[in-house]
Amino acid sequence: MANDNYTSPFAARYASKEMQYIYSPDFKFRTWRKLWIALAEAEHELGLGVTQEQIDELKAHADDINYDVAREYEKKFRHDVMSHVHAYGEQCPNARPIIHLGATSCYVGDNTDVITMREAMLLIKKKLVNAINSVAKFADEYKDMPCLGFTHFQPAQPTTVGKRATLWLMDLVMDLEEVDHVLDTLMLLGSKGTTGTQASFLELFDGDHEKCKLLDKMIAEKMGFKACFPVSGQTYARKLDTIVVNCLGLIAQSCCKFSNDLRLLQNLKEIEEPFEKNQIGSSAMAYKRNPMRSERIASLSRYVMIDALNPAWTASAQWFERTLDDSANKRVSVAEAFLATDGILDLYINVTSGLVVYPKVIEARLMSELPFMATENIMMDAVKKGGDRQELHEKIRQHSMAAGAVVKVEGGQNDLVDRIAADPAFMTTKEEILAILKPQNFVGRAPEQTADFLSEVVNPILEKNRDLLGVEVEINV
Repeated sequence: MANDNYTSPFAARYASKEMQYIYSPDFKFRTWRKLWIALAEAEHELGLGVTQEQIDELKAHADDINYDVAREYEKKFRHDVMSHVHAYGEQCPNARPIIHLGATSCYVGDNTDVITMREAMLLIKKKLVNAINSVAKFADEYKDMPCLGFTHFQPAQPTTVGKRATLWLMDLVMDLEEVDHVLDTLMLLGSKGTTGTQASFLELFDGDHEKCKLLDKMIAEKMGFKACFPVSGQTYARKLDTIVVNCLGLIAQSCCKFSNDLRLLQNLKEIEEPFEKNQIGSSAMAYKRNPMRSERIASLSRYVMIDALNPAWTASAQWFERTLDDSANKRVSVAEAFLATDGILDLYINVTSGLVVYPKVIEARLMSELPFMATENIMMDAVKKGGDRQELHEKIRQHSMAAGAVVKVEGGQNDLVDRIAADPAFMTTKEEILAILKPQNFVGRAPEQTADFLSEVVNPILEKNRDLLGVEVEINV
C-alpha cells in the first residue's frame, strides 16, 4: 500500500475484501461487457443485423479486459464508456460495429449500478442472517438468566439476559424483511435511450413498438432481473438509490442500538465484548478494557445514517429527464454506504460471537435492587395477615427512603429487608422475605417469550436462509 497518497479507510480498515471487489473497477467493467453481450443477444433475437459470430466473439473476450488500451482511449476521448467500447472493439474487430448499438452511456452505467447494488445487498443479507444467528444463540443460552431491567437507565423490573438480546434480534429481523423487499423489487433501467423514449431503438426496429418493449424484457431476463423500470428519463429514478441506502441505514440503526447497550453493560461489568490476549485498551491506562469494537460499530453506523441523506438530496435535485449532478455524489455515497454497512456487520458478528457474561455481577446488581421491587408483594402478604394497606404503604415508603439514603449517602448496602423484617406491622420474618426475593419470581414471561420468539420467528428465518450461514469475518484492526 502506498503511503504518500490518500487511501480510503474503508479499503484499509473496515470493509471486507468481498465488498471491496463488488465496488471495484474490475467488477464494474466486467458487468459492462455482460450488458453489451445481453444487448447484442437481444438485438440478434429480435431480428437486427447482429450475428451469432459477433456475439461469440464478444463472449470470448468478456473477462480479459484490456485496461491499458481503455486508459489510452479515455485520455483521447475524455469519455469512460466510449473508451471501453473502443477497447472492446479492438479485441472484437468483427463485433466492433454492433457494440453498444442504439444505447446510451446510462445503459451500461445505470444498469451496472443496479446490478452492483444487488450483489452488494446479497452480501449484506448473508452477513445479516449470520448476525441474527449469532444473537439467537446468545439469547437461547441466556434466556433464563435474570438480570436487572432498566428504563431511562434507572433500575426497573427484572428481565433476563436472553430476553434483552431478543430486542436486538427483533431489530435485525425487521431489517432482514426490508432487505428481502428491496432485493425482490429491484429493477434494471433497461435500454431507454437519451431521454427515456427509446427513440433510437424504435428507429432500429423500423417503428416496431412491441420489439422495443421486448428488448427491455429480454435484457432483464438475461441479467437475472424480473423487470426493467416501465418508464424513466435517461437514468433510472434516483429514488431507488434512496430506498437502497435507507435500507442500509435501518441496519445501521439496529447495530448502533446494540453497540450502545453493550457499552453500557460493559461499564456495569455485566457483559463485555471480546478482548484479545495482547490487546491494549489505552496507551496511558494499562488496566483498561475499552469497548473499541462496539464504539466502531457506533461510529460507522452514524456515518451510514447520515450518508442516507445523500441519495435523498440527489433524487430530489434531478431536473426533468436527467442532470449530471448526481454522478459524483452517487458514486461515493452509495458505495460507501455499502462498504460501511459491511464493516459494521463484520464487527457485529465478531462481537456477538464472543460476548463475555459475568453472572455474579449480574446477580449482585439485581439483588441490590430487588428488595425495592418486592415491596408490593410483601405489602400484599401483610394485608392478607390483617394489616392496613394504606398504613403499610406509608411504612414501606419511609423504609425505602431510609434504605435508599444508606446506599446513596453512606455508600452502604441496601438494608430494606432488615428494616421491614424488624417492623411488627408487617408480621413477617427476614427468612420469609428472602423466600420472596427469588429473581425468577420477578422476570414475568421473559424466558417463555424468548423461547417462543426463537422457535416461531427466528428459527424459521434461519432455516429458510440456511445456505447463507457460516460466514467468516475478519477484523483488520
